[in-house]
Amino acid sequence: MHAVAPLGPLDFQLVLLRRMADYHPELVEDARRELGVSAAGMREANRRWQATVRSPRSRGALARYRSVLGEPERTERRAVGDLECEALQWPVPLWPDLRFEVLAAAKGGGAVWNEWLVRAPGAASPGLRTAEDLTPWSCTVDEAARAFAPAVPAEGSAPGRWRLALTLPGGERGVAEFTWGLFQRLSRPGGAG
Repeated sequence: MHAVAPLGPLDFQLVLLRRMADYHPELVEDARRELGVSAAGMREANRRWQATVRSPRSRGALARYRSVLGEPERTERRAVGDLECEALQWPVPLWPDLRFEVLAAAKGGGAVWNEWLVRAPGAASPGLRTAEDLTPWSCTVDEAARAFAPAVPAEGSAPGRWRLALTLPGGERGVAEFTWGLFQRLSRPGGAG
């Protein structure tokens, strides 16, 4: 019996992709190949991640991210309303202009409040002017919310998923769906999108 290597940044990217495969399996397959990992390797990474998350001996989410991703590239204090939190960001080689961000309580053991992909500091945001600019993996939750305000957040259909009710040009409404903070698809009233 040989020791299994600990989960690392490559495995974590595969976990992010696995949740996105429900929307865009073709993009996920291309990304998996770019990472040089087989479909079986991707399933194994996800199985190991889920086992770690569900283990009765599991450490907290923040400790888990540090263990898998290493020390964050950037850490800063941030106010969210009246609450102070710590924002930690790690690079994601598959998406060089993005960072995986974890928002954790500044006190009380660092409970994780949010975990998603955000635009890297200094990286250009996409030009989002029309609904057609919302292409798969083109933007983050925050970018879509700013571009198509007013936007109203809604609960996603599974962990790691978010929805935003957006106001599109001309006043049309749409619902943008995100996985790990990255845009996946737009639904419009009447089934268009």
